[in-house]
Amino acid sequence: MTAAQPAPDFPDGLEWINVPRPLTIADLRGRLVILDFWTYG
Repeated sequence: MTAAQPAPDFPDGLEWINVPRPLTIADLRGRLVILDFWTYG
């Protein structure tokens, strides 16, 4: 078993929807976050 590592920051240049500015991991600390990954296929 390996030690837990902190989540990396989001890469620059991502397209953000419904937020006034790009978010950082620090902005999300202590919050429940649901990620929805989808593609056209």
